[in-house]
Amino acid sequence: MRGGGRARNGGGPIMAAGGRSWFGVLALGVSFLKCLLIPTYHSTDFEVHRNWLAITHNLPLSQWYYEATSEWTLDYPPFFAWFEYALSHIAKYFDPKMLVIENLNYSSHATIFFQRFSVIFTDILFIYAVHECCRCVNGKRSAKDILEKPTFILAVLLLWNFGLLIVDHIHFQYNGFLFGLMLLSVARLCQKRYLEGALLFAILLHFKHIYMYVAPAYGIYLLRSYCFTANNADGSLKWRSFSFLHVILLALIVCLVSALSLGPFIVLVMTPSPLPSVFCLWFKPQGPRGFLQCLVLCALSSFMFGWHVHEKAILLAILPLSLLSVQRAKDAGIYLILTTTGHFSLFPLLFTAPELPIKILLMLLFTVYSFSSLKSLFRRDRPLLNWLETIYLIQLVPLEIFCEIIFPLTSWKLQLPFVPLLLTSVYCALGVTYAWLKLYISVLTEHVSVRQKAE
Repeated sequence: MRGGGRARNGGGPIMAAGGRSWFGVLALGVSFLKCLLIPTYHSTDFEVHRNWLAITHNLPLSQWYYEATSEWTLDYPPFFAWFEYALSHIAKYFDPKMLVIENLNYSSHATIFFQRFSVIFTDILFIYAVHECCRCVNGKRSAKDILEKPTFILAVLLLWNFGLLIVDHIHFQYNGFLFGLMLLSVARLCQKRYLEGALLFAILLHFKHIYMYVAPAYGIYLLRSYCFTANNADGSLKWRSFSFLHVILLALIVCLVSALSLGPFIVLVMTPSPLPSVFCLWFKPQGPRGFLQCLVLCALSSFMFGWHVHEKAILLAILPLSLLSVQRAKDAGIYLILTTTGHFSLFPLLFTAPELPIKILLMLLFTVYSFSSLKSLFRRDRPLLNWLETIYLIQLVPLEIFCEIIFPLTSWKLQLPFVPLLLTSVYCALGVTYAWLKLYISVLTEHVSVRQKAE
């Protein structure tokens, strides 16, 4: 990653030969696929968000977080509540009955149509954020074929991300525009537009509290790269370069956003705790790439302690790791392990028969593309995976066959119904843990290596 606004090798990194925008084609293609997924199964999260529409539309602000007619009470930060409030004023033109608080589990065709399309429409922010991230990818690896360009591969890995597709557009949630805010903030930091990046992340925290997981990476990176304006020749911190003005500006942004969000509700702001990777980010920041590594490690470290509390949080690590995967072969290998096992761990979320071929086909297509594109991109480097890692990933195939085909035919289905979930979770945990350790070792090794060279 680099700080400039444009990638080298051509004035526009998202323009194909002849001036046609391949990025637009990718975005329209995935949007069309999302429309095709509208009739698919949806989880209880569909009712959760319908209820939140009803709560924010009918009740005064003081009662939003106390209404308990439904068990799915409003439990997201205030900005998301205001987001639901805004949607509710459009929803009333589709089917006013969806906004009746007592209409529990209400799902008319108009309601399904509206809620599904609200996710697709708000994904415009995610698409724009991916566009900006592609502008930040450096152009060291030139390729005549557009399919082998890092910007093209990154765009596909993000726009067509399997996990995000099934979680938002089948299972049903609004992660797309939230990840859009995160990726856009990452892009702004890579472009050295620090205040914009800080503002976007502060806003994001007040949409969904789970992004607090990666707050340490943002805090340390902004302090190290923005509040200290210069380094010594060896890359170490120049303490005299500390800027009180920059600290005040950052604090002002955070305080203003927090006051706007939390002021009316009088709630407490929790302070995140420093990880070892955060110390590396402080002492040897290594620019945007170091920030992204720390961000991914913060996300994975938090995920390790709350797997079954929020299994979808694996996307918080997979998506930013996509930006690193097109930069170095080592990171590409870690990405392939994490994205394959992480996406496979989401399979139990879609447990109905009609969605079985959909989830298998989508993951198969995304995985095949991930492996083939990254292998092509780093064809001159060492193999992306060793033989043990390859064998581990291949074993996901017989695991899926057993869980989805063989096990339902046995007598164990009634006696031990949670065996498939147990096997999937344990086996995927090995891969996720391995990827986490491998990335951590890589970051710490780089830190030591840079320090030794400086000495």
